[in-house]
Amino acid sequence: MKKIFAILGLACVMASCDDLFEPAIENNLGLDAIYTNPDYAGNLLGNAYTRLPNGSYSFNDVATDDAVSNDATNNYRKLAAGTWTSDNNPFDRWQNCRAAIQYINLFIKCAPDVHWNDDETLNQMFLDRHMGEAYALRAMFTYYLLQSHAGYTADGELLGIPVLTEPEDQSSDFNLPRNTFAECVKAIEGDVAKAAELLPGEYGDAAELAKLEAKYGTNMVTRVFGENFLGRVSGRIAQAFLAQTYIMAASPAYSAGSGVTYEMAANQAAKVLGYAGGVNGIDPTGFTWYCNADEIQNLANGYSPKEVLWRGEKSENADLEENNYPPTLYGKGQINPSQNLVDAFPMANGYPISDPNSGYNANDPYAGRDPRLATYITYNGMTCALENTTVYTAADGTDNNALNKIATSTRTGYYLRKLLRQDVSLNPNGVNKRYHYTPRIRFTEIFLDYAEAANEAWGPTGAGSNGYSAYDVIKGIRSRAGVGADNGDAYLERCKADKEAMRELIRNERRLELCFEGHRFWDLRRWKADLNTTVKGMSITNGQYTVIDVETRNYKDYMYYGPIPYSEILKFSNLKQNQGW
Repeated sequence: MKKIFAILGLACVMASCDDLFEPAIENNLGLDAIYTNPDYAGNLLGNAYTRLPNGSYSFNDVATDDAVSNDATNNYRKLAAGTWTSDNNPFDRWQNCRAAIQYINLFIKCAPDVHWNDDETLNQMFLDRHMGEAYALRAMFTYYLLQSHAGYTADGELLGIPVLTEPEDQSSDFNLPRNTFAECVKAIEGDVAKAAELLPGEYGDAAELAKLEAKYGTNMVTRVFGENFLGRVSGRIAQAFLAQTYIMAASPAYSAGSGVTYEMAANQAAKVLGYAGGVNGIDPTGFTWYCNADEIQNLANGYSPKEVLWRGEKSENADLEENNYPPTLYGKGQINPSQNLVDAFPMANGYPISDPNSGYNANDPYAGRDPRLATYITYNGMTCALENTTVYTAADGTDNNALNKIATSTRTGYYLRKLLRQDVSLNPNGVNKRYHYTPRIRFTEIFLDYAEAANEAWGPTGAGSNGYSAYDVIKGIRSRAGVGADNGDAYLERCKADKEAMRELIRNERRLELCFEGHRFWDLRRWKADLNTTVKGMSITNGQYTVIDVETRNYKDYMYYGPIPYSEILKFSNLKQNQGW
């Protein structure tokens, strides 16, 4: 019997070994299936959508003078301290964005042969929309690659990435040189132009649908271009990415080799702002978009509020609050705004705190300030969360919210408030979650792009052919925040006669309005501004306010441009590395 059982056992083992040597047949569709399965074909684009880097917050502000983190493992904190190398790069987008472009190129090649619909007209409309999305997405990923990896090589060339318009396969030559930055911009322009031809400005828009009915000779256009497709890339979104490309390309770090002028950047931004109604379309509540409770609660799928050009999905959670609420409110207090940023907020009368006309009192530093300060940053004595708990950040505070009290306490004397819902409770006895969403692009960003470019191209009050100036935009943005309401914003009136003063004001307004949304790091680099400003904090003891040093920065001059990944340089001899890396 023992021998019989042994033989049976061996037979079972040998039978099971088949799987070791002959892989089981998997139920995966091959590429050929896309031609008869339009949903499967659309998944090629779906893969690219999932790779977009603008669907969440990076909090790379920690790598700038706007913030620090109390998390010692934070990659941006370590990078700013001097660990940034070509093989240790938290800003690396090379593999992800190039993979997305590969999927897009494969889709563009195959899409014309996909059977999208039995009806010939509908088939053409589905093809056009998908192709428009593909071109727009390729432009976006090219933009993100330029932002992270473009730069000057040791021989003085401003290079971008290898521009690919065909899918690669096993027979492709992977050892390709980088195209020039200007050639990459041209590629983005070409893709956006194609996208604009094929996509509506916005899905479901009545005027756009009327144009499409005339174009295709059918009243079935809502099946392809209706509001059900809101959230996908539209014509205005593609145009917005070209505006982002232009403001980057016209900036000091790239202008010498980009072929893009500030006038081009201003006009492109104005084209996008036309969808918002121009300067009169500034959303009165746009600077509190993240906590406009009723607006967010009632936001239907795909729809965006007036402030937001494109957004991600909304979801009910408390993730941001868990990471950033002060510790006595059960948060980790991870992102700590800097004194540098706090000082950038003017007084409510519009004057910088350094101006003699401001009325700033260093012994009562938060009184009479720009309302955005208390909206975006929690400082000593403010109340927070659903419990209306007073948060004391003073160095001699008695609880864990105090400066440097425990590992999750603030290191600067401030806690993050922007992006957080104050109607959330993290109390373990009854966690109260709220809806959040991430804006992929806000109209305020494009307004500030326009103001920056218009000021450089035509001066503070010049408008080109657009009907409004940099001054008009900044006045609108400051007015909605309540800045300068009692004195006609006298400081802005002073700046409108001075291009350099207006430049500094525009940059400062950008810093405030877009703080903690992932812009400051890229802005400092494209402006070639100082990256090594020491990050300051506020220590309060016995009611006395003392500014303290919190972190120094360790950037080199060549770090205005990011590296090509070291692994790619090792593999491909035709790839030139950016200087210094």
